[in-house]
Amino acid sequence: MHTNSLSAIAAGYRHSVLLLPDGSMRACGENTYGQCEVSSWRHIVAVAAGNAHTGNSHTVGLRPDGTVIAAGWNKHDQCNVGDWHDIVAVAAGWRRTVGLKADGTVVAAGRNNEGQCEVNGWADIVAVTAGDWHTVGLKADGTAITAGNNRYGQRNVNGWQELTMISAGYLHTTGLRADGTVVAAGLNKRGQGEVGSWRKIKAIAAGSHHTIGLQSDGTVTATGWNDYGQCEVSGWTDIVTIAAGCTHTLGLQKDGTVVAAGSNAYGQCDVKNSYERCLKQGS
Repeated sequence: MHTNSLSAIAAGYRHSVLLLPDGSMRACGENTYGQCEVSSWRHIVAVAAGNAHTGNSHTVGLRPDGTVIAAGWNKHDQCNVGDWHDIVAVAAGWRRTVGLKADGTVVAAGRNNEGQCEVNGWADIVAVTAGDWHTVGLKADGTAITAGNNRYGQRNVNGWQELTMISAGYLHTTGLRADGTVVAAGLNKRGQGEVGSWRKIKAIAAGSHHTIGLQSDGTVTATGWNDYGQCEVSGWTDIVTIAAGCTHTLGLQKDGTVVAAGSNAYGQCDVKNSYERCLKQGS
């Protein structure tokens, strides 16, 4: 398998997930609740990793037939997705899982104490993202809809228009506009919402307290909490995909190399070694 065959990445609280083009998966990092036990999964087409500012995590995989599989922390039934069908995209927040159906409706499983799973009435949705206590949907008309906690204004997205992508962090929300600019709402204590000057952005990822932007030239910019070096991405090049966890950030380069920055206390940044092991195993 050539190194350019790696097709997807996801960053959780303290773990990272790699999706290979043959539909198999590898994970590295904390595995206390089995969130990294995905090596037996097959025929996966999309992956999500539960993120949080603190707490435990889970991993979700989408199969080509529209069914979903999950592993990891399940105290709030966030992994009880075995009966889902017709799913085209998945998102994982803290203590819940969100699924986008082919008809533009949304389903959710897990904790709903803040109303973050109250998405049953949503329609015309083309993408979903999950923060700790809030859920955001991108509508076909380029606007956003939200559910859940709004203590810090993370749901104040009503005026956003011409969105092409959304990403939710711990208590903030980011949106990418069609013109390559970025908007943010919610908690900004760490500067995670300081994205107003960004230009020529083609993808965004919100971590717990930081925000990452993939620029059109394949370089990466970051703002917010950097105590663990999770924003030290200025030297990255040829990036095609990004993911932001709690205290770490991942990037996939066009040659299939995975790069990481930030805390590696649980091995969540050991993505190169994990991928090399995968190659040696002939996956």
